[in-house]
Amino acid sequence: MALLLFSLRHVPDDEADDVRDLLAENHISVYETHAGNWGISMPAIWLADEQQLEQACTLINVYQEERRKVQQENYARLQQSGEVNTFFKNFWHNPVQTVVFITAMLAILYLSFKLVMDMGL
Repeated sequence: MALLLFSLRHVPDDEADDVRDLLAENHISVYETHAGNWGISMPAIWLADEQQLEQACTLINVYQEERRKVQQENYARLQQSGEVNTFFKNFWHNPVQTVVFITAMLAILYLSFKLVMDMGL
């Protein structure tokens, strides 16, 4: 029976490619499912041979720990250089888009509350 090894939902393409390459290099027998046309299916990497579960999990855990350290270092570097995108930087670079998004969110909240209040709840 196949086992879910690695979910690909909300995983960056470079991370998914790295995991695929890692498993292929270590001769781990897997197959992949995609999200489908509407994105409602389970995009994942499945383990075909249950006997390789421990090895595959160890490889992925080590890879993700290394990736976490690299990403944290990159984020710290961006913070120190002032390149991290913040709300105010986004507003400064895209004021119209930011105002439109905030207005749309407020309109949705207003309409949601108004609908509930009009129903008498």
